[in-house]
Amino acid sequence: MKILLVEDEKRMSEALCEILRQEKYDTDAFADGISGLDAARSGIYDLLILDVMLPGINGFDIARTVRREGIQAPILILTARADTDDKVSGLDSGADDYLTKPFET
Repeated sequence: MKILLVEDEKRMSEALCEILRQEKYDTDAFADGISGLDAARSGIYDLLILDVMLPGINGFDIARTVRREGIQAPILILTARADTDDKVSGLDSGADDYLTKPFET
């Protein structure tokens, strides 16, 4: 399984990549929304994990764009934004699930 992680917080990104790789997932990480969207558009990923607050393009907009372009890979929003309105926005943008930080692996 090939996973795309778009997370701008370096330590969080490194930790998540290490966890996923230990579980034998092939993981690519990007630190900004523009690069993350470009990677998602490649269509090679089985799962997209998106932070919301990203430089360039936010995670909700990435999800909306890839869904509009027909990319059907599951999307997990992983963010510190825990308000109900944010969760609704995330799911309405096309995400399949919404997980708030901090979280347990």
